[in-house]
Amino acid sequence: MSTSKPIVAITRALPGIVEVAGADVRMGGERAFSRAELIEFVKGATALVTWVSEKVDEALLDAAGPQLKGVCNYAVGTDNIDRAACARRGIVVTNTPNVVTEGTADLAWMLILAVARRLIPADRFARSADYARMGPLGPTEFTGRDLTGRTLLIVGAGRIGQAVALRSIGWGMKVLYVAREKHWEFELAPLAAERVTLEDGMRRADVVSVHTPLTAETRHIINAKNLAMMQSTAILINTARGPVVDEQALVDVLKAKKIWGAGLDVFEREPTVHPELVGMENVVLTPHIGSGALKYREMMTAMALENAQAVVEGKRPPNVVG
Repeated sequence: MSTSKPIVAITRALPGIVEVAGADVRMGGERAFSRAELIEFVKGATALVTWVSEKVDEALLDAAGPQLKGVCNYAVGTDNIDRAACARRGIVVTNTPNVVTEGTADLAWMLILAVARRLIPADRFARSADYARMGPLGPTEFTGRDLTGRTLLIVGAGRIGQAVALRSIGWGMKVLYVAREKHWEFELAPLAAERVTLEDGMRRADVVSVHTPLTAETRHIINAKNLAMMQSTAILINTARGPVVDEQALVDVLKAKKIWGAGLDVFEREPTVHPELVGMENVVLTPHIGSGALKYREMMTAMALENAQAVVEGKRPPNVVG
């Protein structure tokens, strides 16, 4: 009878305390494995702790072996995991809900403000020799968009969308939301939000903030047709998943200055960024760091490893994805 411990294979280095009682923990580094390296790394694992960029498909499950009992995603979304393949094999899939909410909402607001007030070109100018050469700026230079009393559209009325909406109270914004069903937590005080269709919301909003998960139905939910409905002074923010937005269609409206600007933390072909986005002054880009405050990442570590601990003990993990 084998006395070897179960293996928990963690595909990336994690912040915080990394331990799973009764298991051998195998942890990767900061940078992503190649596909071949990842296939080798997961062999023999009872539980995998995966990052959003790792594709967990039939081939990876085969490589891990028949003893694999759980895939514990270090994220809320599980669009990187073939959940049907896991279900066929009796492999449980878990995520890390709630703990990403505040960090991602903060990041969304950082992008909103940075786009509205033209932070990136202003920062670049302040660092340049041109600032001292030209002298103090005049009243017409580097003017941006105001937010007070404006309209915010939340696309995807989950926890993160609600947290972003709540932060808008400080600007006295009117909140609209798009969801498949009514959400009373949006419609009651303090938000008193209005549920609208996506098309109506895109026409009315000064800021559109996207928080829907990536599914077959939501892929390119923000597309050329509804981007064309936006006001020329409006801002689009995406901190959800890149393919929710048709990136080429967004590039087209930004180039034509048919909207004020965009703030993107995620990209359609991540980590590749559309080359035309890179040089645009009316776009703020961050490299998928929505939950990237250290406090929240350490909480994600604790939650993911709690899920893995339950897997190796043969118990139901606390955050099973339905």
